Amino acid sequence: MHSPTPSALAKNRKQRRILAWLSVGVVLAMLIHLNVGSTMWYAPWQIAYELFRGYLPGHDQTANSIVWSIRLPRVLECVCVGGILGAVGSAFQAQLRNPLAEPYIVGVSSGAAVGSALAMVLGLEAWFGGLGSAAMGFATGMLALALVYGLAKRRGVVEVSTLLLAGVVVGALLSSVLSLIILLAGKDTNRVFETLLGTMSTANFEKDALLAVALFLGCIVLVRQTRMLNAFAIGEESAARMGVDVGRLRAIVLITGTAMTAAAVGAVGIVGFLGLVAPHISRRLLGVDWRRSLIGSALIGAILLIAADLLAQRAGSIFPTQAVTEVPVGIVTAVIGAPSLLILLKKKG
Repeated sequence: MHSPTPSALAKNRKQRRILAWLSVGVVLAMLIHLNVGSTMWYAPWQIAYELFRGYLPGHDQTANSIVWSIRLPRVLECVCVGGILGAVGSAFQAQLRNPLAEPYIVGVSSGAAVGSALAMVLGLEAWFGGLGSAAMGFATGMLALALVYGLAKRRGVVEVSTLLLAGVVVGALLSSVLSLIILLAGKDTNRVFETLLGTMSTANFEKDALLAVALFLGCIVLVRQTRMLNAFAIGEESAARMGVDVGRLRAIVLITGTAMTAAAVGAVGIVGFLGLVAPHISRRLLGVDWRRSLIGSALIGAILLIAADLLAQRAGSIFPTQAVTEVPVGIVTAVIGAPSLLILLKKKG
């Protein structure tokens, strides 16, 4: 076995430092989110005091209630959803060997959105301890993947081009179904529409627990595949010659990534562009080694979503009426993410 060269050791140390700084960045972003909020600003020591005190139900203490009932669940949801979209986007770009791949590329966003919308329209949100919307979104998202995978499979083999085409077709079909559900929602149309655009306003610890499990277990599975993804990035034939079971790898990444994404969409709606931009930023910082860049993409996704949610909360104040209290975070990520991706691609070119 060859020992690592000095340049490789230096590169590894640099990557570890970057990952450490990104982890610190997540913590700092969380603290800023807790301090600023949507309207009232609290000093850092006030936030720290309330966190150490713990939640005090039944007490007439505004700061404690705001931190524990509103801001802490919300920022934890941002971390989990941002981490999920960043990690899945990185894994999909590696597995599909497509820099424009994102977590929603196989139609999972439309599938999960259909289930989430049905739960809201039919009044099933209170099911499963208030996780009815997330649970139905997860189930329909996985059904969408099963449909796409079944359509793309030919003689036991799934080709990337066929998979992507099937994902586009199924996504378009389910988007039409989603539009029909929204039209039939009656008085709940605005609420359904706002939720599906991505919102953190319904955050609670129950959703956070579900998303944390999806993030933790999903990242364990994906990180275990990163060595094979590195080989796969060279080419399918080359990966097969190196002993990689291409079909098994594709199935593991797609099923795990879709399950994670379906949980995120079912819980908070569709947050666009984040899962596309975060992997590009991570690769520019850490290189193309997916053992590092996938973890970095999850951390960057968390930071970006925390920042986007802060902007979403503050953006509502620019409207002259009270019709809009905050902008859906999916709109913020799309408005910022699209030009950011174009800048990154232009610099890369």
